[in-house]
Amino acid sequence: MPGIADLSLAATIGVFVASAAAIAFAGARLSGVADKLADRTGMGEVMAGALFVGAATSLPGAITSVTTAAQGAPQLAIGNALGGLTAQTAFVAVADLFYRRANLEHAAASASGLAQGILLVALLSMPLIAAAQPPVTIWGIHPVSILIPVAYGFGLRLLSQIRAEPMWEPVQTDETREALSAPDTGDGAASDRSLWLRFLLHAGITAAAGWAIGEASLGIVDKTPLSESAVGTVFSAVANSLPELVTAIAAVRIGAVSLAVGDVIGGNAFEVMFLSAADMVHDGSIYQAMTAEHRTTGLIAMLMTAVLLLGMVRREKSGFGNIGFESTLVLVLYAGSVVLIFL
Repeated sequence: MPGIADLSLAATIGVFVASAAAIAFAGARLSGVADKLADRTGMGEVMAGALFVGAATSLPGAITSVTTAAQGAPQLAIGNALGGLTAQTAFVAVADLFYRRANLEHAAASASGLAQGILLVALLSMPLIAAAQPPVTIWGIHPVSILIPVAYGFGLRLLSQIRAEPMWEPVQTDETREALSAPDTGDGAASDRSLWLRFLLHAGITAAAGWAIGEASLGIVDKTPLSESAVGTVFSAVANSLPELVTAIAAVRIGAVSLAVGDVIGGNAFEVMFLSAADMVHDGSIYQAMTAEHRTTGLIAMLMTAVLLLGMVRREKSGFGNIGFESTLVLVLYAGSVVLIFL
């Protein structure tokens, strides 16, 4: 039975588009479910973005990176992971366009959100350092691939402590929304079991669609002059990142600004672990397959995160297009990263 990659170019693109639509559809449902789960667990919207939405909406990208790395396409796997970081960070600026009360970074500033961004920069620096050093593997796995998930778990523990006992807090303004809302426990509220089942269902849809995106991406590479890096960094990365875009926009529309920012930054931190997972199925160190384009994309993602963090510290209420200097600069940086890939 022929696989997706064996279909005609038109059919392959059709599968790619249909899978992207499925990812966007399921991702749209995850936002509301994650917000309710955050209220029920008392975790708060920033932590919910890191754990529930960040991890679940990152599933399609993880599946794509792992399956393509296992099939001998490490540059597509790396491009998908790093390109997702730049695309999703740009989605914060896009969501900012839909939040008209004030600049999104002003309204969503929190100690937990800043800590998430710092964790992301720390995690992203690890594969970039590994790529710059001679290949070292233990039973076929680079040590960094083990350190990344360990550091991620430690970072989540710190985030929980920061939220429980913050040592400083941003100044509250009229545009600032509290990160924790009252749980919906009325007669018409869904049960915890129902929420978890819906959460798992939509996450499962995105995971299956992520596999299809990976297979279709391999077919596009075979049938077009586009390189693995270009297809992974731009096309599959954006398709797999659609849940972050949809959930961030849906979150700001209902006023859950902390969830919107936590979704994107938390998803980015989780996305760095795609490289760890891909390294475990790749023959040798996957970091040695990183090209100059990949390293540039990773550094631009780091720069975009730094700009976003500066915006959360500066907390400009409004700026150009009512989105502030940081969102404008983030969009410019993302456009530049795409241009550099094709140049």
